[in-house]
Amino acid sequence: MKLSLPLTMLLALSLAPAARAATEADYKAAYAAAEAASKEAAGMRNQWTTTVSTLAAAKKAAEGGDFDRAVAAAKEAEALAKASIVQATSEKDAWKAMEIR
Repeated sequence: MKLSLPLTMLLALSLAPAARAATEADYKAAYAAAEAASKEAAGMRNQWTTTVSTLAAAKKAAEGGDFDRAVAAAKEAEALAKASIVQATSEKDAWKAMEIR
């Protein structure tokens, strides 16, 4: 069965989730996840400064009522924190390979 392009586009658009504005609850969930990852990174003594500033930007956006921007910043902060955790974990023993023997 061959579908025409307009029919395929209509079908794809009807199955796509509708875009909606972020709510305060979305922000709080995203911020809590980002803060937890940031605390884990800090516990490993490898918290990136960009994570802290991005968390602050998320909080500031939420205080201004811009929950879309706040959620985006919180998700970015979580990604940065997780990346710093991966870095700390991967470099934990990697330095031994670089040691001159």
